[in-house]
Amino acid sequence: MSVHISPDAREARVNLGLQQLWYPVLASWQLGREPRGIQRLGQNIAVWRDEAGGVRAIEDRCPHRGARLSMGCSRGDKLACWYHGVEVDAGGVVTDVPATDQSAMRGKKILRSYPAQEAHGAIFLWFGEGEPPPLRLPEQLTSDEFSGFLCTAVWRCNYRYAHDNLMDLMHGAYLHAVSHSMSGGEKQARMEVADTPDGFLFRKTDQADLNFDWVEFMDLDAHWMRTTVPYGPEAGPGGPFWIVGNVVPIDEETCQVFFWRLRRVMGWQRAAWRFLYRTRLELKHWNVLEQDREVLEGLVPAARQHETLYSHDAGLVRLRRFLNQAATRELEKVP
Repeated sequence: MSVHISPDAREARVNLGLQQLWYPVLASWQLGREPRGIQRLGQNIAVWRDEAGGVRAIEDRCPHRGARLSMGCSRGDKLACWYHGVEVDAGGVVTDVPATDQSAMRGKKILRSYPAQEAHGAIFLWFGEGEPPPLRLPEQLTSDEFSGFLCTAVWRCNYRYAHDNLMDLMHGAYLHAVSHSMSGGEKQARMEVADTPDGFLFRKTDQADLNFDWVEFMDLDAHWMRTTVPYGPEAGPGGPFWIVGNVVPIDEETCQVFFWRLRRVMGWQRAAWRFLYRTRLELKHWNVLEQDREVLEGLVPAARQHETLYSHDAGLVRLRRFLNQAATRELEKVP
């Protein structure tokens, strides 16, 4: 029997983030030995490292009185609550209630746990139900031929606007017209959407390698986007500049963006690229991201409800349709 999913329920699910996905939640350097409390997809999560440096994550709530477990201390694969010492392991099971030997909590799984994996400088959590699929990364993050840097920032906008921005090929020629890498190309373009094995490609049909001229969306049990922008000889060896992006909702009004910036470089060229990036290019890249952030954070309230789209928006329309369909499938499986 089919389940009717109301448009409001579907919108609420998409707006806070699909759940059957891996998401990057922190850069690796953002998590030390002390527990850290974060909010992602509107969920409060305590994240910490065990004695071997592995990442653990559970619901950030002591089952006794609701104190934040992230305010407590790490005891290997357990967290001890600061308030009364209740210990909860990485599976969400209460292992000790030191103040009494008569607690019914002891030995019970009460809190949600999140499968965690650390890869390419970021910490990923699985937000879905059941055993997670393997974390799959785009080629640029797995191939030894690429070298890059991860940058991450919190933007005060719904994550869907960050998605839309990545699917908006035309803004490069306007918003970033005075940047170091997107000053070329025409102010008009024809575009098309083409299917790929893992998603779809959105590209300009009458221009290539002059600006931000194509973007690919990949559904790999995580939602990735990748593109290239041209680099001149002053940027050193390595060919075009690759950007691999992922966005995680924090709540309905905030998100965290993750951008890996990469080039195909080996040997001495890798050392040259990494030196040039740190000394000459990194600040320029941040300036471009700041332009995106300022525009998105300054959008009028409920901007999506007052749009008048045209042909250049075919990519973001395709992505929105995909997210709505995925949300419907998730909600149909909710008991």
